[in-house]
Amino acid sequence: MNVSRIALVGGIAASTVLILAGTASAHVSVQPQGEAAKGGYATVNFKVPNERADASTTKVEVNFPTDHPLASVMPQAVPGWDVEVTKSKLAKPLEMHGEKIDEAVSKVTWTAKGDKNDLGIRPGNFQQFPLSIGQLPENADQLVFKALQTYDNKEVVRWIEEPKDGAAEPENPAPVLKLTAATDGEQGAGTTDKAGADATEQAADKQTTAASDTSDSDTTARVLGIVGIVVGIAGVAFGILAGRRRTA
Repeated sequence: MNVSRIALVGGIAASTVLILAGTASAHVSVQPQGEAAKGGYATVNFKVPNERADASTTKVEVNFPTDHPLASVMPQAVPGWDVEVTKSKLAKPLEMHGEKIDEAVSKVTWTAKGDKNDLGIRPGNFQQFPLSIGQLPENADQLVFKALQTYDNKEVVRWIEEPKDGAAEPENPAPVLKLTAATDGEQGAGTTDKAGADATEQAADKQTTAASDTSDSDTTARVLGIVGIVVGIAGVAFGILAGRRRTA
């Protein structure tokens, strides 16, 4: 009997530890779709779990790093959420594709909309917020984004603590995007964009040429068809006239 009770107490304690560990690891994070290569562009997902059992997340604010500003940030629409992209002036302009950029995205904010009874990220759920970002820095191994998570009970959780190598994970770690080295066969973002534009232009030229060829072929076919009809009518008329002459 005592053994059974000890086993039961031990099982409850172990379960409690697992639950607490799961809760502690549930924080706002960022992951790329594929890889986030230095000097290129990437699509990333900010994953936001709801950690509260009695409140819903209704607002998510992601602040972008100022030491490595990103000029191009495009959000993907998320049903049930409004998104706002905030830009700020740069102290030092960036150069992208041969152009000077004097402002960059400083913040992206998602705000839940809709029915109050079905608003935001409900307890026990999470939501992903996709962004296309670039041009990624070539002289950094990671980007740190500081995030604020607001609940409908007005509580704000600040995910702003930067993790340190070799140290324990902070209580409220900031989302960190790890950057990978560009491979030898991988072109820079500007070159890739230009190549893509050239390929698009060549495809358009081919389509125009094909359309022109098709148009010319159609015109020729129509002319030949009309000539054939005229020749046929002339043949019939000649036959009728020849028949009348023989009768006469």
